[in-house]
Amino acid sequence: MSSTALSFSVTKNPSPVTAQEREKILRDPGFGVYFTDHMVTIDWDVKNGWHNAQVVPYGPLSLDPAAAVLHYAQEIFEGLKAYRHDDGTISTFRPEANAERFAQSARRLALPELPVDVFIESLRQLVAVDSDWVPDSEGEKSLYLRPFMIATEPFLGVDSAKEVKYVLIASPAGPYFAGGVKPVDIWLSTNFTRAALGGTGEAKCGGNYAASLEPQQKAYEHGCKQVLFLDAESHTYIDELGGMNIMFVTDKQELITPVLTGSILHGVTRRSILELARHRGLKTEERRISIDDWRQGVADGTIREVFACGTAAVINPLAELRAPEFSIPAAPDTPGPVTMSLRKELTDIQFGRAEDPFGWVVVLKK
Repeated sequence: MSSTALSFSVTKNPSPVTAQEREKILRDPGFGVYFTDHMVTIDWDVKNGWHNAQVVPYGPLSLDPAAAVLHYAQEIFEGLKAYRHDDGTISTFRPEANAERFAQSARRLALPELPVDVFIESLRQLVAVDSDWVPDSEGEKSLYLRPFMIATEPFLGVDSAKEVKYVLIASPAGPYFAGGVKPVDIWLSTNFTRAALGGTGEAKCGGNYAASLEPQQKAYEHGCKQVLFLDAESHTYIDELGGMNIMFVTDKQELITPVLTGSILHGVTRRSILELARHRGLKTEERRISIDDWRQGVADGTIREVFACGTAAVINPLAELRAPEFSIPAAPDTPGPVTMSLRKELTDIQFGRAEDPFGWVVVLKK
C-alpha cells in the first residue's frame, strides 16, 4: 500500500508544551531527553495490511502483557534528523536510505515491510504538526526522528507476529557527545561481541544495542565514551563501535573502513562519507582491518586520523584506544584535517549551508 492510498488522520494535542517552555528546551535540548507534542502511529495485521495511520498526541502506548515484543524482542528502529535551514524550510537527509534499511531490518526480524513512501510521508506528517520543535541550526541543533516498529500481537508462541504497530516520535537534539566535537577515548571489548555472521548485526534492532550495554559500562569505568567490538569469529578484526561505524585516514589520503561482512550495520552516514570522499578525489577502501593494523599504522605514521560516524554524532574524532592489556595512542593528526573537513562538508549539506550535488536533502516542510 502506498502513501497515496493511506491517509493520515490528525488529532491535535489538547495540552501541548507552552511556547515559553519549548523555547527554553530548544536552547539546550541535550540528546533524547525531551519529546515533541505528537507522534505518528500506523497499525498492521495480516488481514488488513497497513491501516489506521494517525498523528496523535505524544503519550504512552497500550500493550497487552503478552505482546510479542516484550517476550521475543521482535522490533526494529531507525534514526534520522530534521534540519531547519536559513530560508525557513525544514529538510531531512537521505530518508529513502533509512526507509530501505528499515525494510531490510523488518525482513530480518520477520516483521512486515513499511513502504518507503509511507515511511517518508510519516516524517512529513509529524514535522507538519510539530514544526515549532525543530531548532535553529545554531550549535548544530536538529530534531531527531525515531521511527520504530514493534510486534503487538498477544501470543506466547515463538512465531512471527500477526499484529504490528509502527510509531514515529521526535526529540530536539544538541550534540551527541556533551561538550561538542572533540576526540574521545574508546574501550576495546575483548570478552563480548556485538553480533556474529548470520545474526542480526545488519539489522537496526534493539537486541544489538542491548548486547552492547554491559561492555559500554566497562568503557565508562575506564574513562571512555564508546566501546569497540571485534569480529565474533577470530576476535581479530575491527567490527564497529556500540552505536557507530569507524574510519581511518592514511598518510596517502586514503579513507579506509571495515568491509560490510554481515555483522556490521549499513550506516547511512558511513555510506555518505565514502561518497563524499570519492567525490573530492580521495581513494576509499572497504576491507578487513585488524587491531594489529591499527597499532602498527599509528606507530609508523601510516594511519594519521581515526574517527567514528553515525547519524547522532555525524563525525567525531577518536583518540586513544584502551584495552585490558594494551593501549593504542591517538593517531598523529587527531583531530585531523580530513576528518574535520568531511564533517564540515556533510553538515553544511545537511543544514543547507552548501549545495547538495547528490540530491540527498529532502524538504519536509516549506
